[in-house]
Amino acid sequence: MLVLGALAEAEEAPADAWTLRKCALYAQATDDALAALGVEGISPRFLEENQTFIRSGCVAPAGICAQTAQDYALADLLTMMTMNEGMASTFVPFGCEN
Repeated sequence: MLVLGALAEAEEAPADAWTLRKCALYAQATDDALAALGVEGISPRFLEENQTFIRSGCVAPAGICAQTAQDYALADLLTMMTMNEGMASTFVPFGCEN
């Protein structure tokens, strides 16, 4: 029970400054990447799930799966952009179950 209580408290704890900064950088990178690539060919679901991740403060569990060539292009660009800002490649919310 003690472990469950600690987990619940951790989930309710406010995000630290680096987490907030990473999310702000990710949101800006998303805007910049979409401006560069455009939205043509990017699936609406991919865009919406990415926005949902951002609205969560970039802490919601995510497994946003690219389906189209443009989805992959956006995911690749965002991964490179976030790594250039000092984030680990594991920060981005992309991944597929299969």
